[in-house]
Amino acid sequence: MTHAPGRSMRELLAAGERSFSFEFFPPKDEAGEQQLWQAITDLEPFGPTFVSVTYGAGGTTRDRTVAITERIARDTSMLPVAHLTCVGHTTDELTAILDELSAAGVTHVMALRGDPSTGPGTPWTPTEGGLTYASELVELISARADMRIGVAAFPEGHIDAADLESDARVLKAKHDAGAEFAVTDMVLRASDYVALVERATAVGADFPIIPGIMPILNLRSMERMVEFSGRQLPEETSARLTPYADDPVALRAEGIAIATELCEDLLGAGAPGLHFYTLNRSKATREIFANLRITV
Repeated sequence: MTHAPGRSMRELLAAGERSFSFEFFPPKDEAGEQQLWQAITDLEPFGPTFVSVTYGAGGTTRDRTVAITERIARDTSMLPVAHLTCVGHTTDELTAILDELSAAGVTHVMALRGDPSTGPGTPWTPTEGGLTYASELVELISARADMRIGVAAFPEGHIDAADLESDARVLKAKHDAGAEFAVTDMVLRASDYVALVERATAVGADFPIIPGIMPILNLRSMERMVEFSGRQLPEETSARLTPYADDPVALRAEGIAIATELCEDLLGAGAPGLHFYTLNRSKATREIFANLRITV
């Protein structure tokens, strides 16, 4: 089963009451592969607007990303969105990957600059013969008739942005280059998402911005992830979780409750939907869906 590019993500988002989507990453081994496909099988009945597959730093998972998105396009009813980054690729290599995705029936791409191969927050060095900005990658992809494009947005600004205004202008450049929708980095407070949409609207980046959701199931690992993007967990979130630091079951339950409240606040604030960072597991997402009374 392949998905024709006729309907844009903007149209898909506008057609439904709300968009729900899931993100997966290419597994490292056979056990991980089984876990991934179990999660995909568990979540497919919810009828997501799309599912995205991430791309390892420096293109390290290129073949697996293409293979997984190809299989989703071929064997499921879901619309796959393949991540693609500027890191470690020349423009010729990027074009070859796009040809490969297109041949596999994958018509939607998430165009990202990507983190430096030395890690988030370290200096960015473009690949010789490659691209420097995500907007340039959007431009390269939008020259093709067969591809639709999503991009990243950052609720509290990208770690490399000088300020929130310049961050909004970067989003506008991606919009103007041909992106049709954006998905945010994980949202920690609904007010951050609302402010991002206001900044985007003010500069004319007029496209759907879908908030990213990652429930806190382990406090230390979430704190590390948040640090990577140059942020901190909100004090009110830490205050609710710290009492359960030595009780993993209770901490997980509180993390799910916090994520559910965040989802309700975001939808109440007019978000066009929710994008779940699944970490290749379905249980937490299904629990949040049950809390939100979203059923198969």
